Amino acid sequence: MRETPVNGSTKRTFFIFFPNNYSILKRNDLSKTGNVSLYFTSSISSQSVLFSALGIQFRFWIMVKAVVGEDTRLTSVEDRLSHSAIPAEVGLVIGKLSSVLDRGFVFDLIPTPSNDDGEPACAVLETKDDKRKPSKSKSQSSESSSLSIDSDWVAEHARQVSRMLLGGMKVVGIYVWASDIAFKNSTMILCQAMKAVSDAIRHLDPSLNEALLIHICYSPRRWNCRTCLLSSSITSSNLRPCDFKLGKVLSSLQRFRCSYNFSFRLPLYGEGGSSAQTFTDTIRKELAIHAKELNSANAMIDGDLVHNDEPCNTDGEHEIELLFPFMKDTRAEASTAKNVTGILLFSGSVFSYAYLNVKEPISQAIADIKADIIRSLQSRLDIICDESEQDLNPTDVGDNENADGMSKIPISKLILNSSIKACHLRLPRRVLVPWLSGMFICDYLQPFESLEVVKERCIELMSMEHSSIDASKISEVETETSLLIAESMWDVISPATSASSFCLGGNVERTTDGEDETKRTSNASTASNVPILVGIFVLLLSIVLGFMLYQSD
Repeated sequence: MRETPVNGSTKRTFFIFFPNNYSILKRNDLSKTGNVSLYFTSSISSQSVLFSALGIQFRFWIMVKAVVGEDTRLTSVEDRLSHSAIPAEVGLVIGKLSSVLDRGFVFDLIPTPSNDDGEPACAVLETKDDKRKPSKSKSQSSESSSLSIDSDWVAEHARQVSRMLLGGMKVVGIYVWASDIAFKNSTMILCQAMKAVSDAIRHLDPSLNEALLIHICYSPRRWNCRTCLLSSSITSSNLRPCDFKLGKVLSSLQRFRCSYNFSFRLPLYGEGGSSAQTFTDTIRKELAIHAKELNSANAMIDGDLVHNDEPCNTDGEHEIELLFPFMKDTRAEASTAKNVTGILLFSGSVFSYAYLNVKEPISQAIADIKADIIRSLQSRLDIICDESEQDLNPTDVGDNENADGMSKIPISKLILNSSIKACHLRLPRRVLVPWLSGMFICDYLQPFESLEVVKERCIELMSMEHSSIDASKISEVETETSLLIAESMWDVISPATSASSFCLGGNVERTTDGEDETKRTSNASTASNVPILVGIFVLLLSIVLGFMLYQSD
């Protein structure tokens, strides 16, 4: 591969060498002595290259060449571990992998807490012969020692931490504190842990295809970093050594923010009108559709339309505004179907935040903002589902005949059709928590939770010190959510199936038939009679005035 600077960007030229006995070369009469080189250029999208050559498609994944870790944070982690007596530790790597720069950036290392039984997520295993011998220090571990990692617990930790990360910040891998011998004897265990972590967070980050494995070795003392392609089956052959060094990472980050209003109106079908879908399936399907629409949106940064792909050279916090093209509203057309008996209204506002390295192009900040919006909505849905699975009670179910039946089913598994009574569900709202060097992480606050709950989660999941969290500095950025309260086109097109007024806080409303439908029909009939009454009144008034003028003449 050869890199050539072109107009501020990098053009990559690839050379592929086929042996002379390769069958594809014989088919194209290219069989000659020696090797045959195939020359082509290709544009890079995301972290992969897809091209066609000689009638066959190839895909290459672009892996990072070097990783830079934040000096202050990683040195602090090393000091903490070296002064502790623990022989092994596993945790998450928080950072960013840049396909544009071919570099990875590590912001911090977060240790995985002990499980519900109080046992550590990582421990050192020794053979029976080693157990009979006198105990040794961690620097004198035996030749047969290996690691035991609770992969499911580490994956659950990664799933919950991923919700708390803003745009441009991800769980990019795992780290392990262990001796060199224990690390080498536990390659498959570490690969299984990385696979479990990637599977747990993939729905929040579908583009995830590469991860880091950082080994902090205490015997001898050194840092090692490996990259791993996240294929269907991860083995030790997927691990590749990678250059690793410490430097200033957090101080070179730029900040971008965006306040994004959303409003989804999804039709509810009658019995047998459409394939039955649960609440969770319906929302996830809509979010997938909206993610595609969001990717097509243009952006303005600080009031200027983005028309180039150069790095942002100005300091301070930048405001991003998303501009959507005019699109055909297929949902409004769906509302005219005879089998539509109600709608699901899913609306609210997302305060999005993203961090960008100074050398990355502006387009990456826009992509990170868009990804953060979708990830935030996905996280709120996950929180609702987790809560309902534990509680087994839908929130604020109306007083009706089916309330007892519904209370036995988690709201995430409710089938959305005309048999469901009106149900209001308030969404969690995002709050920002100060983290490192002026950076923020986020959490989601339920209506019945206080800021103390946010502090507890930050201490448990992000390993933050209690003294470093000041409740007064937690920003409730979505306290006053701006919502669309005017009459929508949905109401104009299909008033008989329109939703009732929307409550503040991102509630979900479902309107169905029955008593509510009777009231809506009655109101619609009354509204349709008003023009007739006005016309009759005007006609009578005209007759009276005409008669009075005739009498005066």
